[in-house]
Amino acid sequence: MPADQRLSRMLHVLIHMDQSDGPVTSETIAQMLGAHPVVIRRTMAGLRSAGYLTSDKGHGGGWRLGRPLGQISLFDIHQALGSPTIFAIGLANDDPRCLVEQAVNAALDQALTEAEQRLLARFKEVTVADLAEDFADRYARIVGESGPPPAA
Repeated sequence: MPADQRLSRMLHVLIHMDQSDGPVTSETIAQMLGAHPVVIRRTMAGLRSAGYLTSDKGHGGGWRLGRPLGQISLFDIHQALGSPTIFAIGLANDDPRCLVEQAVNAALDQALTEAEQRLLARFKEVTVADLAEDFADRYARIVGESGPPPAA
């Protein structure tokens, strides 16, 4: 099962959008991510519905941030994407009467539930602005400059 990269990709896009002087088209985002514009529009629509993005149609239109990055957490975007499954690990249900399967599933279920709760709690603590700041710091170290990085 391939990893769901939507959270990572949308966080990436939001940081680029924050640096953009104007709206960003689905085509531009699709090119950046190596995806189809229709897939981008479908994914971005969930973020728009949640109020994190706005969109304008027609010439000069595109996607814009609906609120500052400091007001958007990783958890917010995770939810706007439909709260995709965190782990690929699953429980076996070949024979629910099997006591070994029951014991294994109980242990795995408890561990996975605890891990997911901790991860989602951490997602609530981190904003997209925190990621953008980390990026700016990394960029400044590489080029030996301070100040904002160039727009995408």
